[in-house]
Amino acid sequence: MNTTYQTRRERITQNYQALIQTPNQVNPDWSNGWYERWKHPVLTAAHVPPHWRYDYNPETNPHFLERLGINAICNPGAIEMDGKFLLVGRVEGFDRKSFFAVAESPNGVDQFEFWDEPLVMPETDEPDTNTYDMRLVRHEDGWIYGLFCTERKDPDAQPGDLSSAVAQCGIAKTKDLKTWIRLPDLKTQSAQQRNVVLHPEFVDGQYAFYTRPQDGFIDAGNGGGIGWGLCKDIENAVIDEEIIINERAYHTIKETKNGQGPAPIKTEHGWLHIAHGVRGCAAGLRYVIYGFITALDEPWRMTHNPGGYLLAPEGEERIGDVSNVAFTNGVITRDNGDIYLYYASSDTRCHVATTTVERLTDVLINTPVDPLRSAACVEQRLELIRANQAFL
Repeated sequence: MNTTYQTRRERITQNYQALIQTPNQVNPDWSNGWYERWKHPVLTAAHVPPHWRYDYNPETNPHFLERLGINAICNPGAIEMDGKFLLVGRVEGFDRKSFFAVAESPNGVDQFEFWDEPLVMPETDEPDTNTYDMRLVRHEDGWIYGLFCTERKDPDAQPGDLSSAVAQCGIAKTKDLKTWIRLPDLKTQSAQQRNVVLHPEFVDGQYAFYTRPQDGFIDAGNGGGIGWGLCKDIENAVIDEEIIINERAYHTIKETKNGQGPAPIKTEHGWLHIAHGVRGCAAGLRYVIYGFITALDEPWRMTHNPGGYLLAPEGEERIGDVSNVAFTNGVITRDNGDIYLYYASSDTRCHVATTTVERLTDVLINTPVDPLRSAACVEQRLELIRANQAFL
């Protein structure tokens, strides 16, 4: 057999096996008590099995060259099934097209391996150009729903304009993450919809959605904020009215855009929401992760709206395909209260942070609101400093 083929195949296989068997560990350099940040990414482009990327036929590929490259893995949906931690990652090829693939781990922090083949998502009558960022929701109706962004070229774009796009919410349902039933895309009054999430319970006998209405594909325009809407039939989901339940605000972490991350976590103190906020800066758009709480009986009503972010890109996380980004659309909450928050950094790789319902609820309830002015922020901090004097 060709020596070059054999040598390269053996080395690539060994490197892949070593990577997926590398144990993860809590990052000792990070601790504000809110969560543990784990040292190694849980999924990277290198986690994709070599036989998804290389032609293994020595006659057609004597140099064992990569044929279908992988650019990034990011923004995974997450769910626990049969004691396994499953991530549905956004896998992006060198060609910029994204597809979904399921990776499985026994412990949620390392040893993630992809299932045998990528997920096959049926198309609607209007084929998707690109699909990405799936939110997985186990609904009380008995189905697991995947809500994701479906992107298509803007039919009203001017000749020669190859950038204008329309984003809407694709919906599919499954029992096992293997066989999917594609439903019609969500219909709303908004021109664009991204980051749409299904509430896990019926509300007034209807399906409830967290939306993100936008005027344009990138810019929120007059829209923006996390919306809320109801529909009677998810098999043909139509939302006639959206209300904004978490608004954008000037000179905050969410002045440009914000959107729901995964489905909210039900706690005794309310629905615990994890979201992303976007602001503009000299380096472009900066994405961070933040949280808030809404009422159990009225999930659209805010009860706690702490200022600032929960998690921002740190160190090497700030470097990647789209830099300065921390984004989440996947969380697993176990019966014992442990939370596994999966987030992507810079649209390139996937990480995990772990905490508990108790700790995260404490953070969101007891972190003060953003007073929106520097002088008021100083007063807020002085209050903390002076209260601490008795304990120093």
